[in-house]
Amino acid sequence: MKGPARTSALAPFRIRNYRFQWPSDLLTSWAFEIETLVLGWYIMVETGSVLLLTVLASLQYVGTLIAPVLGMVGDRMGHRDLLAVMRFVYTALSATTMTLALTGYLSPFNVMIIVAIMGLIRPSDLGVRGALLADIMPPGQLVGAISVARTTQDSARIAGALTGAGLFAALGIGFSYVVIACLYFVAAVLMMCLTRPQQSVAPIGHPSHGLIGSSLLRDLKEGIVYSWSGPGMRAALCVAFLANLTAFPLTNGLLPYVARDIFHTDQTGLGYLSASFAVGSLIGSITLSLAGGLRIARLLIGATLAWYAMLLVFVELRTMPVAMACLVLAGIAQSMSMIAAAVILMRTASAHLRGRVMGVRMMVIYGLPIGLLAAGSLIDLIGYSATGTLYAVSGLIAMMAIALHWRADLWPVHAPANAR
Repeated sequence: MKGPARTSALAPFRIRNYRFQWPSDLLTSWAFEIETLVLGWYIMVETGSVLLLTVLASLQYVGTLIAPVLGMVGDRMGHRDLLAVMRFVYTALSATTMTLALTGYLSPFNVMIIVAIMGLIRPSDLGVRGALLADIMPPGQLVGAISVARTTQDSARIAGALTGAGLFAALGIGFSYVVIACLYFVAAVLMMCLTRPQQSVAPIGHPSHGLIGSSLLRDLKEGIVYSWSGPGMRAALCVAFLANLTAFPLTNGLLPYVARDIFHTDQTGLGYLSASFAVGSLIGSITLSLAGGLRIARLLIGATLAWYAMLLVFVELRTMPVAMACLVLAGIAQSMSMIAAAVILMRTASAHLRGRVMGVRMMVIYGLPIGLLAAGSLIDLIGYSATGTLYAVSGLIAMMAIALHWRADLWPVHAPANAR
């Protein structure tokens, strides 16, 4: 690795707050991934129902509809403080699951209730951490910082998939949750070690200036309207919604079903499949952290189309090693696509509205539970291959429509969204 590239990749760690935020986000993401795999396998083994599996995955995203509200709260109380509170709540909920499992009172119904409660706030975590990142990083380092920050999710999915499978097989769900609760707690403590970034405020005369006379409803409406005000942000939000509706269901919530019923493997095989996608995501994140001068909007279009092409191949494969290789390629494209969307949003958003913009970004994740529930029903009706092909082809067509509709704002090298 050349010296300049190494400096560029590690530059964000020169910021003290980033040195605490990055490991806090890393541990939180590890806990998320271990918990998702452990609970998915638990429900699949206990009930044998792909529909209940998709219901479980969907419950993790019920809070996407209130994500703009939490984004607004973060804009008011500070993104660091909000993240700390959220991670202490994760600790309490995971400790509850741990206690129920160790005492023999855990059941699929209890799991559904706890996941639904956690699902109210968990979808906002990614958006709030992105807003905090924009608060503490200089604008010139934002692309590199977001790319390095993405490695917390990607490496977590690798470690979570393999560790979660191993923990579940060796220790059972109860002791797996001991590890999960500890990860959440340490992440919350690390978040408290950040110094509070200076709060960005609205300009004088702005409707939101001065919190005393400001209406919560007006602030929420302002954030939603603002997020839809520019063509670059509109395109990024549409791509994010499309990916959650038609792409992520195939590699997230449905993987336990794919592992057991399509590849006829156990939880270890599930871990390998999940880790393969994450390895690709990590490669994509690291590549972008080292690259410079990219046309971000063009990257968004090309990476998203490549992602769907890989998924179209994946749903037809029946050999584990080939499927894992395909998932690596899909993960690379996915990472580049989602990083590009995040960069467009963060570059365009005003500082005092970042929390609300990222809250709206998290709200579009609601496409994922819709896509999951629809996939669960469609698999029962037309089968896995037909459902996967339908999702991938629909995503390709819709992405090409987005690229054509906003071509003047996304493709020209002089477009603001392609600024280097």
